[in-house]
Amino acid sequence: MRVAPEVTLSKAERQELESWARGRNIEHRLVVRAKIVLLAADGKMNKEIGAELGLSAPTVQLWRDRFVADGLDGIATDAPRSGRPATIGHKKIKAVVDATMNSLPPNATHWSTRTMAQAQGISKDTIHRIWLSHGLQPHRVETFKFSNDPDFFEKLEDVVGLYMDPPDRALVFSFDEKSQIQALDRTQLLLPIRPGIPARQTHDYKRNGTTTLFAALNILEGSVISECMPRHRHQEFLKFLKMLDQQTPADLDLHLIMDNYATHKHEKVKNWLKRHKRFHFHFVPTSSSWLNLVERFFSEITEKRIRRGTFKSVPELIQAINEYIENHNAKPTAFIWTASAERIMEKISTLQEIYATGH
Repeated sequence: MRVAPEVTLSKAERQELESWARGRNIEHRLVVRAKIVLLAADGKMNKEIGAELGLSAPTVQLWRDRFVADGLDGIATDAPRSGRPATIGHKKIKAVVDATMNSLPPNATHWSTRTMAQAQGISKDTIHRIWLSHGLQPHRVETFKFSNDPDFFEKLEDVVGLYMDPPDRALVFSFDEKSQIQALDRTQLLLPIRPGIPARQTHDYKRNGTTTLFAALNILEGSVISECMPRHRHQEFLKFLKMLDQQTPADLDLHLIMDNYATHKHEKVKNWLKRHKRFHFHFVPTSSSWLNLVERFFSEITEKRIRRGTFKSVPELIQAINEYIENHNAKPTAFIWTASAERIMEKISTLQEIYATGH
């Protein structure tokens, strides 16, 4: 069996690779190669690196070997290829990349291949290839929000620690409420799918009431303990805690990861916790719902059962939710958390630096 060669970096090589990995005006493929080498130098195997970066093991092996053989030059340039030589020079490529990242077209919010091609005097297909090679997607936009929680790292470390190294003799649950789930019924019947034509439904609908789904996701098994209730006050939260207490082994501690909703910190809830010592609450930082794994489950049930469903009443909606969770629990699949608290902080620090400097 082939053993991957060991990767050792000098201080200068590590600094250069870390600079490339941050992706500032660097081709996307070089960013990926730099990350491969850095992870390899940290002692990770090809399979682990591939899983983390979404690459095949042979690709990881290729660039590990290139670096071991030729250093930075080995990953900075591609091997010669057959075919017609490139007609677009590095200066023009850099001009396209700089314009994409640092400017906007007149009377538009973002560049398209056609508007950029017109501005740069080259074909839209060439623009597409340049964007693809640099990982640029000006047609897309994502949302973000930095947490202003003064205890952000402590809470992050606590929650991630529970995901990656749960305590013995305990169950860890990711908990949240999915509130105001509407029982919507379309005003006309669905038109079924046909060859070349998707299923169609009316844009308007009738509201038939709402329910709130209380759910605790077992992070080791992936199973869900749940209950639908009309509201999500502290009274309903306490009712769910009592149900959780009854449905779990009495000799195990229960660690619940949850958000900072005021209901979870109500005085009556605190008094109940004093009488039930096996319950331990762990709050994610403010504005950090992405840290709560049960949100992944909520996303799935919304996409697969609720969003396109039609429900003539709240009981019909609740029945559909319960059936989905029952089927899920018959063959549960756990969501595996892989990012360490330190790696998350590194990414957040990089984003904050970009936000502060605009580069």
